[in-house]
Amino acid sequence: MSTLTTDQIARVKATVPVLAAHGTTITRHFYKRMFAHHPELKNVFNQTHQISGSQPETLARAVYAYAANIDNLGVLGSAVSRITHKHASLNIRPEHYPIVGRHLLGAIVDVLGDAVDKPTLDAWEAAYGQLADIMIGAEARLYSGAAWTGFRPFVVARKEIESDEIASFYLAPADGSPACSFEPGQYLSVKRFVDELGVDQPRQYSLSDAPNGHWLRISVKREAGREDTPAGHVSNLLHDGVEAGTIVHVSAPMGDFTLERARTTPVVLVSGGVGVTPMISMLSTLLAERSPRRVTFVHACRNGRVHAFRQWLNDTVAAHPNVARAVFYEAIDATDRQGVDYDFEGRLDLTKLLAQGGVPDADYYICGPVPFMQAQRDALVALSLDAGRIHTEVFGSGTVE
Repeated sequence: MSTLTTDQIARVKATVPVLAAHGTTITRHFYKRMFAHHPELKNVFNQTHQISGSQPETLARAVYAYAANIDNLGVLGSAVSRITHKHASLNIRPEHYPIVGRHLLGAIVDVLGDAVDKPTLDAWEAAYGQLADIMIGAEARLYSGAAWTGFRPFVVARKEIESDEIASFYLAPADGSPACSFEPGQYLSVKRFVDELGVDQPRQYSLSDAPNGHWLRISVKREAGREDTPAGHVSNLLHDGVEAGTIVHVSAPMGDFTLERARTTPVVLVSGGVGVTPMISMLSTLLAERSPRRVTFVHACRNGRVHAFRQWLNDTVAAHPNVARAVFYEAIDATDRQGVDYDFEGRLDLTKLLAQGGVPDADYYICGPVPFMQAQRDALVALSLDAGRIHTEVFGSGTVE
Protein backbone atom coordinates (compact mmCIF):
# COMPACT_ATOMS: atom_id res chain seq x y z
CA MET A 1 0.00 0.00 0.00
CA SER A 2 1.38 3.39 -0.98
CA THR A 3 2.08 5.97 1.72
CA LEU A 4 0.90 9.54 1.32
CA THR A 5 3.43 12.33 1.51
CA THR A 6 3.20 15.02 4.18
CA ASP A 7 2.11 17.51 1.53
CA GLN A 8 -0.63 15.18 0.23
CA ILE A 9 -1.97 14.64 3.76
CA ALA A 10 -2.00 18.39 4.36
CA ARG A 11 -3.84 19.02 1.10
CA VAL A 12 -6.51 16.40 1.82
CA LYS A 13 -7.07 17.77 5.33
CA ALA A 14 -7.33 21.28 3.91
CA THR A 15 -10.38 20.18 1.89
CA VAL A 16 -12.36 19.27 5.03
CA PRO A 17 -14.24 22.62 5.20
CA VAL A 18 -15.10 22.30 1.50
CA LEU A 19 -16.43 18.79 2.04
CA ALA A 20 -18.51 20.00 4.97
CA ALA A 21 -20.12 22.62 2.72
CA HIS A 22 -20.37 20.75 -0.58
CA GLY A 23 -19.95 17.04 0.22
CA THR A 24 -23.52 15.95 -0.49
CA THR A 25 -23.62 17.94 -3.74
CA ILE A 26 -20.45 16.16 -4.84
CA THR A 27 -21.69 12.69 -3.92
CA ARG A 28 -25.11 13.19 -5.53
CA HIS A 29 -23.35 14.20 -8.73
CA PHE A 30 -20.95 11.28 -8.36
CA TYR A 31 -23.75 8.70 -8.36
CA LYS A 32 -25.51 10.31 -11.34
CA ARG A 33 -22.24 10.40 -13.24
CA MET A 34 -21.24 6.82 -12.38
CA PHE A 35 -24.66 5.34 -13.19
CA ALA A 36 -24.72 7.20 -16.52
CA HIS A 37 -21.43 5.54 -17.50
CA HIS A 38 -22.02 2.21 -15.74
CA PRO A 39 -25.78 1.54 -15.53
CA GLU A 40 -25.03 -2.09 -14.59
CA LEU A 41 -23.97 -0.84 -11.14
CA LYS A 42 -27.59 0.08 -10.40
CA ASN A 43 -27.96 -3.64 -9.70
CA VAL A 44 -25.53 -3.28 -6.78
CA PHE A 45 -26.57 -0.01 -5.16
CA ASN A 46 -29.84 0.52 -3.29
CA GLN A 47 -31.88 2.65 -5.68
CA THR A 48 -34.43 3.57 -3.02
CA HIS A 49 -31.63 5.19 -1.02
CA GLN A 50 -30.58 7.01 -4.18
CA ILE A 51 -34.07 8.43 -4.58
CA SER A 52 -34.36 9.45 -0.93
CA GLY A 53 -30.87 10.96 -0.90
CA SER A 54 -29.73 8.96 2.10
CA GLN A 55 -26.97 7.13 0.20
CA PRO A 56 -25.28 10.30 -1.10
CA GLU A 57 -25.48 11.77 2.40
CA THR A 58 -23.89 8.65 3.86
CA LEU A 59 -21.06 8.71 1.32
CA ALA A 60 -20.51 12.42 1.97
CA ARG A 61 -20.13 11.73 5.70
CA ALA A 62 -17.73 8.87 4.98
CA VAL A 63 -15.57 10.98 2.66
CA TYR A 64 -15.55 13.80 5.21
CA ALA A 65 -14.52 11.40 8.01
CA TYR A 66 -11.75 9.96 5.85
CA ALA A 67 -10.38 13.41 5.01
CA ALA A 68 -10.59 14.62 8.60
CA ASN A 69 -8.72 11.54 9.86
CA ILE A 70 -6.33 10.98 6.95
CA ASP A 71 -3.40 11.22 9.38
CA ASN A 72 -4.96 8.84 11.93
CA LEU A 73 -6.90 6.17 10.06
CA GLY A 74 -7.00 3.90 13.11
CA VAL A 75 -10.00 5.79 14.46
CA LEU A 76 -11.99 4.68 11.40
CA GLY A 77 -11.47 0.99 12.09
CA SER A 78 -15.04 0.19 13.12
CA ALA A 79 -16.51 2.13 10.17
CA VAL A 80 -14.17 0.39 7.71
CA SER A 81 -15.10 -3.00 9.15
CA ARG A 82 -18.83 -2.31 8.77
CA ILE A 83 -18.42 -1.05 5.21
CA THR A 84 -16.22 -3.94 4.07
CA HIS A 85 -18.67 -6.50 5.46
CA LYS A 86 -21.45 -4.74 3.54
CA HIS A 87 -19.32 -4.68 0.38
CA ALA A 88 -18.52 -8.40 0.69
CA SER A 89 -22.23 -9.12 1.13
CA LEU A 90 -22.91 -7.20 -2.10
CA ASN A 91 -20.04 -8.93 -3.95
CA ILE A 92 -18.06 -5.73 -4.49
CA ARG A 93 -14.83 -6.63 -6.31
CA PRO A 94 -11.41 -4.95 -6.82
CA GLU A 95 -12.36 -3.98 -10.38
CA HIS A 96 -15.15 -1.78 -9.03
CA TYR A 97 -12.77 0.53 -7.16
CA PRO A 98 -11.16 2.24 -10.19
CA ILE A 99 -14.65 2.99 -11.54
CA VAL A 100 -15.74 4.59 -8.27
CA GLY A 101 -12.47 6.50 -7.94
CA ARG A 102 -12.60 7.86 -11.48
CA HIS A 103 -16.13 9.20 -11.08
CA LEU A 104 -15.65 10.48 -7.54
CA LEU A 105 -12.65 12.55 -8.62
CA GLY A 106 -14.56 13.61 -11.72
CA ALA A 107 -17.48 14.75 -9.56
CA ILE A 108 -15.13 16.81 -7.39
CA VAL A 109 -13.84 18.59 -10.50
CA ASP A 110 -17.33 19.03 -11.97
CA VAL A 111 -18.74 20.56 -8.76
CA LEU A 112 -15.79 22.58 -7.48
CA GLY A 113 -14.23 23.57 -10.80
CA ASP A 114 -11.28 25.95 -10.40
CA ALA A 115 -11.64 25.83 -6.61
CA VAL A 116 -9.59 22.61 -6.61
CA ASP A 117 -6.09 22.78 -8.11
CA LYS A 118 -4.19 19.90 -9.70
CA PRO A 119 -1.87 19.21 -6.72
CA THR A 120 -4.93 18.88 -4.47
CA LEU A 121 -6.68 16.62 -6.98
CA ASP A 122 -3.52 14.51 -7.22
CA ALA A 123 -3.46 14.28 -3.42
CA TRP A 124 -7.06 13.05 -3.41
CA GLU A 125 -6.25 10.50 -6.12
CA ALA A 126 -3.44 9.14 -3.94
CA ALA A 127 -5.67 9.19 -0.87
CA TYR A 128 -8.42 7.30 -2.68
CA GLY A 129 -5.85 4.74 -3.85
CA GLN A 130 -4.75 4.24 -0.24
CA LEU A 131 -8.35 3.77 0.93
CA ALA A 132 -9.11 1.38 -1.95
CA ASP A 133 -6.10 -0.75 -1.00
CA ILE A 134 -7.31 -0.93 2.61
CA MET A 135 -10.83 -1.93 1.57
CA ILE A 136 -9.75 -4.44 -1.08
CA GLY A 137 -7.43 -6.15 1.39
CA ALA A 138 -10.09 -6.36 4.09
CA GLU A 139 -12.68 -7.66 1.63
CA ALA A 140 -10.27 -10.28 0.29
CA ARG A 141 -9.93 -11.65 3.83
CA LEU A 142 -13.71 -11.77 4.20
CA TYR A 143 -14.13 -13.57 0.87
CA SER A 144 -11.48 -16.11 1.79
CA GLY A 145 -13.40 -17.03 4.94
CA ALA A 146 -16.89 -16.92 3.43
CA ALA A 147 -19.08 -19.98 2.98
CA TRP A 148 -19.37 -19.05 -0.73
CA THR A 149 -18.87 -16.02 -2.95
CA GLY A 150 -21.39 -14.13 -5.02
CA PHE A 151 -25.11 -14.92 -4.94
CA ARG A 152 -26.21 -18.54 -4.62
CA PRO A 153 -29.69 -20.03 -5.22
CA PHE A 154 -31.69 -21.04 -2.16
CA VAL A 155 -35.20 -22.46 -2.03
CA VAL A 156 -37.79 -21.17 0.43
CA ALA A 157 -38.48 -24.29 2.50
CA ARG A 158 -41.31 -22.57 4.31
CA LYS A 159 -42.74 -19.16 5.13
CA GLU A 160 -44.32 -18.19 8.45
CA ILE A 161 -46.18 -15.05 9.49
CA GLU A 162 -44.75 -13.69 12.75
CA SER A 163 -46.84 -10.52 13.17
CA ASP A 164 -48.90 -8.04 11.19
CA GLU A 165 -45.67 -6.73 9.64
CA ILE A 166 -43.05 -9.51 9.79
CA ALA A 167 -42.76 -12.82 7.94
CA SER A 168 -40.02 -15.44 8.31
CA PHE A 169 -38.45 -17.24 5.35
CA TYR A 170 -36.62 -20.54 5.88
CA LEU A 171 -33.96 -20.74 3.16
CA ALA A 172 -32.32 -24.04 2.23
CA PRO A 173 -29.52 -24.46 -0.37
CA ALA A 174 -31.15 -25.32 -3.70
CA ASP A 175 -28.54 -28.04 -4.35
CA GLY A 176 -29.56 -29.93 -1.21
CA SER A 177 -26.30 -29.34 0.65
CA PRO A 178 -26.31 -28.44 4.37
CA ALA A 179 -26.88 -24.83 5.37
CA CYS A 180 -23.66 -23.09 6.42
CA SER A 181 -22.80 -21.96 9.91
CA PHE A 182 -22.55 -18.27 10.83
CA GLU A 183 -22.03 -15.97 13.78
CA PRO A 184 -25.23 -14.93 15.59
CA GLY A 185 -25.95 -11.33 14.65
CA GLN A 186 -24.82 -11.64 11.03
CA TYR A 187 -26.97 -10.96 7.98
CA LEU A 188 -27.57 -12.12 4.42
CA SER A 189 -28.07 -10.11 1.25
CA VAL A 190 -31.12 -11.28 -0.71
CA LYS A 191 -31.42 -10.21 -4.35
CA ARG A 192 -34.71 -9.78 -6.23
CA PHE A 193 -35.50 -8.21 -9.61
CA VAL A 194 -37.66 -5.09 -9.21
CA ASP A 195 -39.82 -4.52 -12.29
CA GLU A 196 -40.55 -0.93 -11.32
CA LEU A 197 -36.84 -0.09 -11.34
CA GLY A 198 -35.80 -2.52 -14.06
CA VAL A 199 -32.82 -3.78 -12.04
CA ASP A 200 -31.87 -6.38 -9.47
CA GLN A 201 -31.88 -5.04 -5.93
CA PRO A 202 -30.04 -6.61 -2.98
CA ARG A 203 -31.17 -6.01 0.59
CA GLN A 204 -29.66 -7.09 3.88
CA TYR A 205 -31.67 -9.10 6.44
CA SER A 206 -30.41 -10.37 9.78
CA LEU A 207 -30.42 -14.11 10.37
CA SER A 208 -33.07 -14.82 12.99
CA ASP A 209 -32.23 -18.30 14.26
CA ALA A 210 -29.25 -20.23 15.59
CA PRO A 211 -27.06 -22.08 13.08
CA ASN A 212 -28.61 -25.53 12.59
CA GLY A 213 -27.33 -26.98 9.30
CA HIS A 214 -30.85 -27.21 7.83
CA TRP A 215 -31.81 -23.67 6.86
CA LEU A 216 -30.93 -19.99 7.15
CA ARG A 217 -33.89 -18.05 8.50
CA ILE A 218 -34.53 -14.38 7.84
CA SER A 219 -37.50 -12.45 9.22
CA VAL A 220 -38.51 -9.52 7.05
CA LYS A 221 -40.62 -6.49 7.93
CA ARG A 222 -42.94 -5.25 5.21
CA GLU A 223 -41.91 -1.62 4.62
CA ALA A 224 -45.23 -0.14 3.59
CA GLY A 225 -43.86 3.38 3.15
CA ARG A 226 -44.95 6.67 4.63
CA GLU A 227 -45.37 10.22 3.45
CA ASP A 228 -41.62 10.89 3.81
CA THR A 229 -40.37 7.34 3.13
CA PRO A 230 -40.91 5.23 -0.01
CA ALA A 231 -42.22 1.69 0.31
CA GLY A 232 -39.64 -1.07 0.44
CA HIS A 233 -39.41 -2.65 -3.01
CA VAL A 234 -37.75 -5.89 -1.95
CA SER A 235 -39.57 -6.38 1.36
CA ASN A 236 -42.92 -6.08 -0.41
CA LEU A 237 -41.80 -8.49 -3.14
CA LEU A 238 -40.80 -11.01 -0.49
CA HIS A 239 -44.08 -10.66 1.41
CA ASP A 240 -46.34 -10.72 -1.64
CA GLY A 241 -44.49 -12.81 -4.21
CA VAL A 242 -42.32 -15.32 -2.38
CA GLU A 243 -43.82 -18.53 -1.00
CA ALA A 244 -42.57 -22.02 -0.18
CA GLY A 245 -40.76 -23.41 -3.23
CA THR A 246 -39.61 -20.04 -4.57
CA ILE A 247 -35.94 -19.70 -5.50
CA VAL A 248 -34.12 -16.65 -4.12
CA HIS A 249 -30.48 -15.65 -4.58
CA VAL A 250 -28.51 -15.11 -1.41
CA SER A 251 -24.99 -14.00 -0.47
CA ALA A 252 -22.95 -15.61 2.31
CA PRO A 253 -23.43 -14.43 5.92
CA MET A 254 -21.54 -11.24 6.73
CA GLY A 255 -21.53 -8.56 9.42
CA ASP A 256 -19.39 -7.67 12.42
CA PHE A 257 -22.27 -7.09 14.87
CA THR A 258 -21.87 -10.50 16.45
CA LEU A 259 -22.29 -12.09 19.84
CA GLU A 260 -19.08 -12.40 21.87
CA ARG A 261 -19.61 -16.11 22.46
CA ALA A 262 -16.41 -16.73 24.42
CA ARG A 263 -17.34 -14.32 27.21
CA THR A 264 -19.05 -15.35 30.44
CA THR A 265 -20.56 -11.95 31.26
CA PRO A 266 -24.34 -11.41 31.42
CA VAL A 267 -25.96 -10.37 28.14
CA VAL A 268 -28.62 -7.70 27.61
CA LEU A 269 -30.26 -7.83 24.18
CA VAL A 270 -32.02 -4.55 23.37
CA SER A 271 -34.20 -4.25 20.27
CA GLY A 272 -36.77 -1.99 18.69
CA GLY A 273 -39.23 -3.28 16.08
CA VAL A 274 -37.67 -5.59 13.50
CA GLY A 275 -34.34 -5.09 15.27
CA VAL A 276 -35.47 -8.10 17.27
CA THR A 277 -34.23 -10.48 14.56
CA PRO A 278 -30.49 -10.65 15.37
CA MET A 279 -31.40 -10.82 19.07
CA ILE A 280 -33.46 -13.94 18.42
CA SER A 281 -30.40 -15.46 16.72
CA MET A 282 -28.14 -14.53 19.64
CA LEU A 283 -30.48 -15.87 22.31
CA SER A 284 -31.24 -19.03 20.29
CA THR A 285 -27.51 -19.69 19.94
CA LEU A 286 -26.88 -19.27 23.67
CA LEU A 287 -29.72 -21.71 24.37
CA ALA A 288 -28.44 -24.21 21.79
CA GLU A 289 -25.01 -24.06 23.42
CA ARG A 290 -26.58 -24.51 26.89
CA SER A 291 -24.83 -21.35 28.00
CA PRO A 292 -25.28 -20.49 31.69
CA ARG A 293 -24.93 -16.76 30.96
CA ARG A 294 -27.67 -14.57 32.36
CA VAL A 295 -29.67 -13.03 29.50
CA THR A 296 -32.11 -10.12 29.67
CA PHE A 297 -34.19 -9.72 26.53
CA VAL A 298 -35.41 -6.12 26.21
CA HIS A 299 -37.76 -5.33 23.35
CA ALA A 300 -39.85 -2.32 22.30
CA CYS A 301 -42.63 -2.17 19.71
CA ARG A 302 -45.97 -0.47 19.19
CA ASN A 303 -48.27 -3.22 20.47
CA GLY A 304 -49.04 -6.92 20.33
CA ARG A 305 -50.16 -6.88 16.70
CA VAL A 306 -46.62 -6.09 15.55
CA HIS A 307 -44.77 -8.02 18.28
CA ALA A 308 -42.96 -10.78 16.41
CA PHE A 309 -41.81 -13.95 18.23
CA ARG A 310 -43.91 -13.07 21.29
CA GLN A 311 -44.94 -16.63 22.13
CA TRP A 312 -41.43 -17.94 21.46
CA LEU A 313 -40.00 -15.42 23.92
CA ASN A 314 -42.61 -16.22 26.56
CA ASP A 315 -41.94 -19.95 26.23
CA THR A 316 -38.18 -19.37 26.37
CA VAL A 317 -38.38 -17.30 29.56
CA ALA A 318 -40.64 -19.90 31.18
CA ALA A 319 -38.26 -22.76 30.32
CA HIS A 320 -34.93 -21.09 31.16
CA PRO A 321 -34.40 -19.51 34.59
CA ASN A 322 -31.32 -17.61 33.37
CA VAL A 323 -33.43 -15.70 30.77
CA ALA A 324 -35.58 -12.70 31.69
CA ARG A 325 -37.58 -10.30 29.54
CA ALA A 326 -38.64 -6.64 29.61
CA VAL A 327 -41.12 -5.79 26.84
CA PHE A 328 -42.31 -2.23 26.20
CA TYR A 329 -45.47 -1.41 24.19
CA GLU A 330 -45.76 2.21 23.10
CA ALA A 331 -49.46 2.16 22.10
CA ILE A 332 -51.38 -0.52 23.99
CA ASP A 333 -54.00 -2.40 21.98
CA ALA A 334 -57.31 -3.43 23.56
CA THR A 335 -56.32 -7.10 23.54
CA ASP A 336 -52.81 -6.62 24.98
CA ARG A 337 -52.27 -8.06 28.46
CA GLN A 338 -49.71 -6.57 30.82
CA GLY A 339 -47.49 -9.19 32.38
CA VAL A 340 -48.35 -11.64 29.60
CA ASP A 341 -47.77 -9.81 26.32
CA TYR A 342 -45.80 -6.85 27.66
CA ASP A 343 -44.28 -5.53 30.88
CA PHE A 344 -44.12 -1.74 30.51
CA GLU A 345 -46.22 0.87 28.73
CA GLY A 346 -44.48 3.64 26.80
CA ARG A 347 -41.13 3.97 25.10
CA LEU A 348 -38.21 1.88 26.19
CA ASP A 349 -36.33 3.60 29.01
CA LEU A 350 -33.11 1.81 29.90
CA THR A 351 -32.38 4.31 32.66
CA LYS A 352 -35.60 3.35 34.45
CA LEU A 353 -35.04 -0.33 33.81
CA LEU A 354 -31.48 -0.35 35.12
CA ALA A 355 -32.46 1.67 38.17
CA GLN A 356 -34.77 -1.19 39.11
CA GLY A 357 -31.91 -3.65 39.27
CA GLY A 358 -29.78 -3.64 36.14
CA VAL A 359 -26.69 -5.59 35.18
CA PRO A 360 -23.86 -3.04 34.83
CA ASP A 361 -21.26 -5.73 34.10
CA ALA A 362 -23.22 -7.05 31.10
CA ASP A 363 -22.51 -6.79 27.40
CA TYR A 364 -25.26 -4.79 25.68
CA TYR A 365 -26.31 -5.53 22.10
CA ILE A 366 -28.62 -2.95 20.51
CA CYS A 367 -30.49 -3.13 17.20
CA GLY A 368 -33.35 -1.05 15.82
CA PRO A 369 -33.91 2.29 14.07
CA VAL A 370 -30.89 4.59 14.33
CA PRO A 371 -32.59 7.16 16.66
CA PHE A 372 -33.64 4.27 18.92
CA MET A 373 -30.11 2.89 19.07
CA GLN A 374 -28.63 6.33 19.71
CA ALA A 375 -31.05 6.92 22.58
CA GLN A 376 -30.19 3.58 24.21
CA ARG A 377 -26.46 4.11 23.76
CA ASP A 378 -26.71 7.60 25.25
CA ALA A 379 -28.62 6.22 28.25
CA LEU A 380 -25.95 3.59 28.88
CA VAL A 381 -23.07 6.05 28.49
CA ALA A 382 -24.84 8.43 30.91
CA LEU A 383 -24.80 5.60 33.44
CA SER A 384 -21.00 5.36 33.01
CA LEU A 385 -21.17 1.99 31.32
CA ASP A 386 -17.92 0.94 29.62
CA ALA A 387 -18.33 1.84 25.93
CA GLY A 388 -16.56 -1.40 25.00
CA ARG A 389 -19.58 -3.31 26.31
CA ILE A 390 -22.03 -1.52 24.01
CA HIS A 391 -22.52 -3.09 20.56
CA THR A 392 -24.81 -1.64 17.87
CA GLU A 393 -25.90 -2.74 14.42
CA VAL A 394 -26.34 -0.29 11.53
CA PHE A 395 -27.30 -1.53 8.05
CA GLY A 396 -27.97 1.56 6.05
CA SER A 397 -27.34 5.27 6.07
CA GLY A 398 -27.20 6.00 9.79
CA THR A 399 -24.42 6.00 12.33
CA VAL A 400 -24.43 5.53 16.08
CA GLU A 401 -21.73 7.21 18.14
